[in-house]
Amino acid sequence: MVGQNFTVKVGGAGLAGIQMGEGLPIVFLHAGVCDKRMWTDQMQVVADDGWHAIAYDRRGYGETESPDEPFSHLDDLEAMLDAFGIHAALFVGCSMGGGLAVDFALRHPGRVLGLVLIGTSITGAPWTATAEETAIEMAEEDAWERGDLDLVNRVQAHEWLDGPRTQSGRVGGDARALFFDMNAKALAKPNLTQEEGRPAAWTRIEQVSAPALLIVGDEDFTALVERHETLSESMPNAFAVVLEGVAHIPSIERPDLVNSLLLQFLDALVGDDDEDEEDDEDSEG
Repeated sequence: MVGQNFTVKVGGAGLAGIQMGEGLPIVFLHAGVCDKRMWTDQMQVVADDGWHAIAYDRRGYGETESPDEPFSHLDDLEAMLDAFGIHAALFVGCSMGGGLAVDFALRHPGRVLGLVLIGTSITGAPWTATAEETAIEMAEEDAWERGDLDLVNRVQAHEWLDGPRTQSGRVGGDARALFFDMNAKALAKPNLTQEEGRPAAWTRIEQVSAPALLIVGDEDFTALVERHETLSESMPNAFAVVLEGVAHIPSIERPDLVNSLLLQFLDALVGDDDEDEEDDEDSEG
């Protein structure tokens, strides 16, 4: 199935996206070192399964262009949904994209059919690091101080694609080439200095009652693996999965695993809706 490109104007920005398929909407929200292309495999399988898949580049990423003006990623997401006439959708988010989905669910619980959160950030969540992880964070900081964006890209590939405690270059081939290209585009964008902050979600996470699939790779940062455990205990309708031998971006490292879990979650979600409808019919008579 071939995707259709689109642009949604919000303020002075043009949010670039792609859509494919028909049916209930699924909005894919990319990680902070990627863009909408990290979801290509997942969009294809859900579109083939009868869903309307939508992904877009947030400001500062991919093909989206934006002046340095006051903005909110939450407002941009709302504008994206409104442009398609979407009242409610299922949201799939990785890392910062997951954090945005959670913030949206807290602001608009009635507009969220379900959540798939992968190695998710959570606004206001604590962060700790092991000695190995601290070392690679310091290497990234050093690369930034040098102004060497190619080096930043390589260090971030080790951090997020390979995993901070693994051998650099563990993930190769097309996945690595795609990571380098997506992240290079983001690193080359001009800084946007006027983003509006969002209130902390960490202390309100138990209010996120939508059905949720939580996915984390066991090679991801320790703080994210521990956060995954906390979320699985705190979110009332969450189901949690840990992927062995996988780091922060499983959608491109192991698309087969993510695709399978995503389709199972969607089938369960639709099955629950069908059962609710049958129950309603039985009660009516």
